[in-house]
Amino acid sequence: MGEERGARAACAHALAVLRVRGRALAVASLPAAFAVVLLAGGGTGHLSGAGWDAARWVVSVLAVVVLVAAAAVAAVIARARPALTPTVEIPEASAPDLYRMVQDLAGRLDVPVPSGIALTPDCDSWLEDRTHPAHGRPAVPGVHRSDTPPVLVIGSPFLWWMRVAELRAVLAPVVAGTGPSAHPDIAAARRFVRGLDAAVAVADRPGLDPVRRLAARPVGAVVRVLLRGCRGHAAEMERGVAAAASERAQSVDYGLRIVAQEQVGLAYAGWDRLLTRVALPAWRMGRWPSRLDAGVVSALTELSRRDRLAEGFTSRLGERPACDLLEEPGLVDEATSLLAARLFHGGPAEGGPDWAPVDWQQYPDEVVDRKWRTEAARLHRVLDRLGVDRDAEATLARVMDHLSTTRTGEALAAAITAEVSREATARPPAAEAAPEAPGTGARAGHETPAGAGHETPAPAPDPDAEAGRPAQVPTAAPQQPGPAPHHASAGPEEPIRPQPGPQSHPQPGPQPGPGPAEDLAPAPKPAPPPISVPGDLDHAAWGPGGDALPLFPLQPPRSGRELLADHVTAMVCCAAVDTAGAAPGLDWLDGPTLLVGGKRHPDLAGRVLSLIEDADPEPLRSWLATVGVRPEKPVRLV
Repeated sequence: MGEERGARAACAHALAVLRVRGRALAVASLPAAFAVVLLAGGGTGHLSGAGWDAARWVVSVLAVVVLVAAAAVAAVIARARPALTPTVEIPEASAPDLYRMVQDLAGRLDVPVPSGIALTPDCDSWLEDRTHPAHGRPAVPGVHRSDTPPVLVIGSPFLWWMRVAELRAVLAPVVAGTGPSAHPDIAAARRFVRGLDAAVAVADRPGLDPVRRLAARPVGAVVRVLLRGCRGHAAEMERGVAAAASERAQSVDYGLRIVAQEQVGLAYAGWDRLLTRVALPAWRMGRWPSRLDAGVVSALTELSRRDRLAEGFTSRLGERPACDLLEEPGLVDEATSLLAARLFHGGPAEGGPDWAPVDWQQYPDEVVDRKWRTEAARLHRVLDRLGVDRDAEATLARVMDHLSTTRTGEALAAAITAEVSREATARPPAAEAAPEAPGTGARAGHETPAGAGHETPAPAPDPDAEAGRPAQVPTAAPQQPGPAPHHASAGPEEPIRPQPGPQSHPQPGPQPGPGPAEDLAPAPKPAPPPISVPGDLDHAAWGPGGDALPLFPLQPPRSGRELLADHVTAMVCCAAVDTAGAAPGLDWLDGPTLLVGGKRHPDLAGRVLSLIEDADPEPLRSWLATVGVRPEKPVRLV
């Protein structure tokens, strides 16, 4: 493992962890040792008499009970399934260049090669041991399962934003960690700690019958005592392993790594904004963006441009992107995008009518416009239930008149919160608004928006997005009042299904924009090897039911005041689209946005808050007059 200072410290703490295990075994064996001594003394005649006979029986029974209990605890620890990070596994045939780069890194660092590569929708990279038999990974021929190197888990945003040299520099310290992981003492200590950690959760695992759950409680208590005894040493062992890996990686791309760390921080900021501002509204509408990793390139480019850093960062886009190391970046992006939706929002593992993928070209129509009209329809339903001018049409003036005459909007905010909760329990958790049949709407006499009840085929994937360049996002065309056009290509029940296919990697330089699907469709090629998510995530990761709740919620539940502001803003946007020629659009950092004359109007939020909090409609009326919105005209709802 080398003579790094951190390696020696890691070995010392690993031995301390193993000593905790040895002490536990000694305590469990102590009654049996006393019983053996008493039985041997009785057999030789040295310990005879009624008192010694009674002691032999008591100690022997106690030894049997302790041994049975120790065997039960050991069996639970050995069979407990360690936690496994949900990832998208990348077979070597699907990314031979990426595997070659990792193998070259391992050779230069003189450490074992990771046994596999997986992607996670997060801005981080690490090594993960997946040698436990419960994980279902096939053993490497000729190698004992416990000696199999860990799997390299890479954050998928890194592949699309970073260049190949930057990714190699960032991964060097991670790959160097396979050296300490191969040390027998460290590997044994890690297996022991992982087993303890998994055994603690056995009693809370769904599906256990009451008898087994009751028996698991004392086992969990014993395991917690062992965990407390080795927790400090385990933490120090991992710090030593990280220090040793970092020290060994200094000989590989050290100068470039310092520069690449700036890209790590930028990627984290852009990824967070993309998930919370762009992806989350789509997930709430029952749509999941199928090119999140390609979108992060556009989000980061926009972020660097607004921070006046575009000259330095966007010039990198001419270099070879790390996603070019994948044979099918589009398929990998789609798989990680669906996994991100499951992790951060919850939802089914596969697409369906109420959980359909959406491309960035479709986002303004399929997400932004639908979100606004769904929230506007909900706002008017709540006003109807509150008895506010029941016979009035669905106009912006109705909302403004109500909020300007009430001192606060607390009653309306509470009613909207209750309505959102009721709808969430009445429909599948993945979708907030399912498409309605053509000609139907929330309020009689109002037409549905163009395309609101229809699904359109997905356009061909953008070559720029697959090559790590900013995706091109067209804005929705301004919608005018009138009947919705009929689409013969898809019915209202058809989900959006992108057409994944083999993508050629474009050369650096100007690329043509997305055209008709038949113009961009390449010649058919053999299907790539399957890209799969580990199959043991039913109870270990997702809990009972599989998809009920997200593992990592992005935001806390919205308050009633926030929901009311969102719904009033949606009503204003619907009125602007229907009466002033505005259009829904997508801002890579702020999410859904209203475009008037092709430009954003970020000053709308403050005027809406003045109406809600101060019952002052004048700032909003002034804005409506400037844009040309007619609040007295009915809007179309979903």
